[in-house]
Amino acid sequence: MFGLDETLAELYAEGRDANDETTEEIIKKLEGHKNYIPASDRAHKEYAYLLLKEYRKYIKDQTNKDRK
Repeated sequence: MFGLDETLAELYAEGRDANDETTEEIIKKLEGHKNYIPASDRAHKEYAYLLLKEYRKYIKDQTNKDRK
C-alpha cells in the first residue's frame, strides 16, 4: 500500500486519535497516493476497520518506543 507508513506517521505527529474521522482521513490520503479503495459500502467499512486497527497498532508501537 503506497504511502501508508508516511500517512500514519503524519497523523500520529499531529496527535490524531484513532477514531472514525481519522480513519476517513487515512483513506483520503491513501487515495491521493493512487491506492485502490473499495467502492461498495461493505468493502469500504471493512477496509476502514482494518486501517483503524493498523493505526491503533502504530500508536501502540510508537508509544512503546517513546518509553524506551
